[in-house]
Amino acid sequence: MTSTTHEAREITGGVDTHGLTHHAAVIDPVGRHLADQESPATIGGYRDLLGWMRGHSTPTAVGVEGTGAYGAELARVLTASGTAVIDVDR
Repeated sequence: MTSTTHEAREITGGVDTHGLTHHAAVIDPVGRHLADQESPATIGGYRDLLGWMRGHSTPTAVGVEGTGAYGAELARVLTASGTAVIDVDR
């Protein structure tokens, strides 16, 4: 009998930021959409968003729109967790 082990797959996240909510998506290494979710633009929402992403696997990086504006606090939360953040223009 052969035993199969499943290695954690790499994922990348992306977040479209807005004043009241942020919409996030995760993709696999070849760009296939895995899932998306909207979260409130609050500290609790940012932590939930990170937990949701990690529920799919550990993100190698997260692209965040507007790290100098609506995405600034999310970028700080992600960076503090050890997640690589990439600033994405609109």
